[in-house]
Amino acid sequence: MSPTFDAAGVRDDVVAWFDEHARDLPWRAPDRTPWGVLVSEVMLQQTPVVRVEPAWRAWMTRWPTPADLAAASTADVLRAWDRLGYPRRALRLQECARAVVERHGGEVPDDEAALLALPGIGSYTAAAVRAFAFGRRSVVLDTNVRRVIARVAAGTALPAPSQTVGEVALAGTFVPDDDATAARWAAASMELGALVCAARSPRCDACPVADRCAWRAAGRPGDEHAARRRTQAWAGTDRQVRGRVMALLREAIGPVPQDAIDAVWPDAVQRERCVDALVADGLVVRVPGRDDDAPPTYRLPA
Repeated sequence: MSPTFDAAGVRDDVVAWFDEHARDLPWRAPDRTPWGVLVSEVMLQQTPVVRVEPAWRAWMTRWPTPADLAAASTADVLRAWDRLGYPRRALRLQECARAVVERHGGEVPDDEAALLALPGIGSYTAAAVRAFAFGRRSVVLDTNVRRVIARVAAGTALPAPSQTVGEVALAGTFVPDDDATAARWAAASMELGALVCAARSPRCDACPVADRCAWRAAGRPGDEHAARRRTQAWAGTDRQVRGRVMALLREAIGPVPQDAIDAVWPDAVQRERCVDALVADGLVVRVPGRDDDAPPTYRLPA
C-alpha cells in the first residue's frame, strides 16, 4: 500500500461517482425488502446481473416472502431457478426460507450471527444483507470490491485467489464507523468493480480514483497470481452434463425414463457419475423400477 494512500479520499470519490452512475436495480429500490436483498445476493453468486434481474423479478412476484418460498414444492423451485446455474443454491435458498420462518417468525434477521446460522449464508452474504437490506456497517468483500481494493490500495492487478487476513484488514480501513456511509461505500465499490474496474478490460479513463490508483501508477503490472488460477472450459465438463440432465427434468411433465437420460450424454461413465451426484445432492430423485429388471425413472424432488 502506498505511504500516501488516502482511504477516506478514495471512499468519498467512489461514493460521489456512485451517486451519479449507479444502476437502477430492483433490489436497490426504496421498497426493497430484506428478503428480496437476500434472494438477489444468492442469485448473483457467479451469475451476471443481466441474467439475474428477470429471474429475480419473477421469483419475487411468485414468492415475495420467506414463508411463500418455504411452502413451495421443491420441483417448482428448481424449475423457477431454470438456468441460473448451480441449482444447489436454489435448494439452499429454500432451506434458508424455512429456517427464517421457523427461527425468526418469517423476518430476515439483521444480526450477523443469526444470518450466518442460516443455511447457505456465508460471511459475504451476511455482510451484504446487513449493508444493503438494513443499512448497517459491515465489510462487504465480493470479487468486484476485492479487485478495486487490490488495484487502488495494494497496486496488484487482481487479488489473491483466496481471501487473506491482511486483505480483510485492508478492506476494513475503507469502511467508516457510521452505518449509512459504510453501506453506501459497500454498494459503490461493488458497482465500480462491476462497471469500470473490470477484471479483463478496466476503463481507467472513466475511473473516479484513477489518479489515486497504485496499480495504475505502477504501470498496470500483470497478475502476479496468474499461475495459481485455474480455469476450466465449459464444454465436456461434469457441469455441462449435470446442466443437461437438470434441463431435461425441468421440462418434463412426468417421470423421465432411463433411455431419455442416456440420450443426454454419450459418455456413459461420466453421465452416470453426474446423475449419481445430482441424486446425492438432492436435486434429482431416482425411482426404482417395479421389478428387478425394470430400469429406474427420474424426477425432480417433490
